[in-house]
Amino acid sequence: MNPADIRVTAETFYIAAQSVPDEHKYVFAYSIQIENKSTETIQLLRRHWLISDANGKQVEVDGEGVVGEQPVLAPNESYSYTSGAILETPVGTMQGHYIMLDKNQQEFQVAIPLFRLALPNILH
Repeated sequence: MNPADIRVTAETFYIAAQSVPDEHKYVFAYSIQIENKSTETIQLLRRHWLISDANGKQVEVDGEGVVGEQPVLAPNESYSYTSGAILETPVGTMQGHYIMLDKNQQEFQVAIPLFRLALPNILH
């Protein structure tokens, strides 16, 4: 299995209604789309995130599946989900990887490209 055949994209949203900037609480949602461009059926088993804020604070998160699921993707199928993160600063980043399972029951890693969490219009 070629991990490059699995495409991961992210879109982020600032959730002002749940954020409390005076208390250094900035809430973000992110939507991830995983596209299986390979010729094999795969399954997402686990995730690993590195979440960083503008103060240099880093949090690592590991877990089974995503949003309580371990989706199976046939060739040319995609899977989308939305989750969230809370930062102490108005800007931060997330990156990581998924552990997937191929048709031969072999695990492989798929990178989640770095994406930015930021208040609207804070960066030019």
